[in-house]
Order: sequence, then C-alpha cells, then structure tokens
Amino acid sequence: MLLPVALTTTGAAALINFWLAMRVGQLRIGKKISLGDGGHPRLLARMRAHANFAEYAPIVLILIALIEFAVGTQLWLWVVAAVFIIGRILHGFGMDGAMRLRQVGIISTMLIMVGLALFAAWTGLQSRGTPEPGTTVFRIQQTR
Repeated sequence: MLLPVALTTTGAAALINFWLAMRVGQLRIGKKISLGDGGHPRLLARMRAHANFAEYAPIVLILIALIEFAVGTQLWLWVVAAVFIIGRILHGFGMDGAMRLRQVGIISTMLIMVGLALFAAWTGLQSRGTPEPGTTVFRIQQTR
C-alpha cells in the first residue's frame, strides 16, 4: 500500500535534516571548529536545531505513516504534515535568533505530535487490534 502523505513528508523531512546538517557544517568550516561548539553560541544553536529535529521528526513521521495506514490518505493528514514541515523549517531559522519563528516551530511540533499521538491511540483502541471475520491478516507464500 502506497502511503503518499508519509512518503512525501518523510522526503521533505530528509531534506530539512540535510539542510540543518549543512548549516552546522558551514559554520564549523567557517569557524574552524571540528568537534563540539568551540564556545561559539551560534554553532551551539544550530547544533541544537539539528538535534531537536532528530529528536522529534522520527516519532511524528511514524505517527503519520501508521495513521495513514490505518485510516487511509486524508486531506487533514496532508494539512497536519505540511504544518509540521513548515514548523520545523521555522524552528531551524528561529534558532539563529528569530525567537518568534522558534516559538511557532516548537508549538506546532508539540501540538502536532500530541494530536497525532492521541488520534493514533484512539484509532488503535477503536479497532481493538482484531481483524474482521474472513479477512486474511498475513499471507505466507512458500517457494521451493
């Protein structure tokens, strides 16, 4: 089953991850700092932006994929995924000193993560984890 929301969001997230890593790398090269932050606040902020992304993106991407798998591709899920991606971009820029952008990024990420988590838990409880009668859960095919 193709999961277009999950695939698109994960692709976008990978590009953001690359962008955040490049921003750290560029500053490391410019300041000649190979390890740590070298006491440079801007480098520390960019490192934290990248680490923060790595902390939150995986769980949100997993939630998006599992929800899309459970309920199908929905317009509201596209909107949530887009807001998440925009929020993470704003957070990255915000860590360079634009506090308002950082706040929007943090708030959008937290609200989306908690909202998706609650929806996933509710959806899971509604299904009770049992297949409908007559459905095949797994089909094992043997080859000789």
